Amino acid sequence: MSDFVARHGLWTQAQQDAADAIAAQITKLGVVRFGFSDAHGVVRGKTLIASEAVGALRSGVTCTATMVLKDLSGRTAFPVFAPNGDGAGDMVMVADPTAFRVLPWAPHTGWVLCDLYRLDGTPHPFCTRALMHRMLSRLGERGYTWRAGLEVEFHLLKCLDEIPPPDEIGMPGPPPRVAPLNHGYQYLTELRYDALDPLMETLRGHLQALRLPLRSMEVEFGPSQVEVTFGATAGMESADAMLLFRSATKQVFARMGYLASFMCRPQLPHVASSGWHLHHSLDDAEGRNLFAGLSKLARAWMGGLLRHAAAAAAFSTPTINGYKRYRPNSMAPDHIVWAHDNRAAMVRVIDDHLENRVGEPGANPYLYMASQIAAGLDGIASDADPGASADTPYSADAPMLPRSLMEAIAALRGNACFREAFGDQFIDYFILLKEAEISRFLADVTDWEQREYLALL
Repeated sequence: MSDFVARHGLWTQAQQDAADAIAAQITKLGVVRFGFSDAHGVVRGKTLIASEAVGALRSGVTCTATMVLKDLSGRTAFPVFAPNGDGAGDMVMVADPTAFRVLPWAPHTGWVLCDLYRLDGTPHPFCTRALMHRMLSRLGERGYTWRAGLEVEFHLLKCLDEIPPPDEIGMPGPPPRVAPLNHGYQYLTELRYDALDPLMETLRGHLQALRLPLRSMEVEFGPSQVEVTFGATAGMESADAMLLFRSATKQVFARMGYLASFMCRPQLPHVASSGWHLHHSLDDAEGRNLFAGLSKLARAWMGGLLRHAAAAAAFSTPTINGYKRYRPNSMAPDHIVWAHDNRAAMVRVIDDHLENRVGEPGANPYLYMASQIAAGLDGIASDADPGASADTPYSADAPMLPRSLMEAIAALRGNACFREAFGDQFIDYFILLKEAEISRFLADVTDWEQREYLALL
């Protein structure tokens, strides 16, 4: 595997040039983290000493294939040792040198995103970044460029414990004990932001040092809830930026004794749900915005988003917890509708782009964005009609979004659009991962059940 990349022709000329440019920089570091996004949007990978990392750019980094077969608890959801099992061997992480960064909070550390390949050089079928590449290629074949901006909410909490006692360690283990940093419900209050300023200023410096297109940082509605927005970028940059932002934010605050949680609705008193609004549009080959003025193309794209919204929810809202956000009068959508100036709608039209308000902050960015592209292209191909604008909040005579992950998975299972775009193998793989998560949820006795039934029945 001395030059896995060259042998299989895996890099573009831009990636070749980037690898040459960063080689000297890497030798001055201590380590380089080679990472990829699993199906859940969690960064996994290996850390190499810098002297080894230079060669590993071209040779690739092997790792066990079970890393893409685990649910969020860390359990392997597939029978890897069964006949035709694919998880007991190795796969290869191949760096994308254009995504290389030096981590400003750990300046001895390089960080590079990877795509996954089998040992024979073929793309790994469960690599979510590769799937996004395929969707971007479909756009490119039609003369379109994806452009997206990020609007992301999360909770910033003070950690009260360190390592849990040994008898509590398990899979997934106990949640940390945390405390909010403010009372909430003072939306965009300057005094509340100033109280968080020392923390947010540290984050700002690191995000800008990572060359992320930061636009704003705000105190959101709920206790200890904040929002960060990023300017629009083209192609893969927006998905990579979301992955790096989440990972950076959690690491920066963890070093300071805080927990940044992108869980949609933590179990905290008076909590407000967090969302991820995906602002997006298409450009043509000359860089002209094709959605301006809610063009015919934009309407057809939006029609595709609405048509496939129930199945796409499995990618935009991939956790059981995320569906607790779809509530009436909550500033989150519950119906599959669009509008001009109605924050209760699933899709909102803003000047020259669309804002899909359906996602949760913990979603895998490659799958969330790829699902929008697949649905939008299907809408264009069929000239889908999105219907009339729903301008009265929470009163539309329209289908509801799924009420649970179970409903979303059921919709995804039979969706021909996503099966054609992502492939049966990937859809069935994703469904199995999510069903493992659902099975564990249904097997556990909840606090609600204990309160509801123990004494009375």
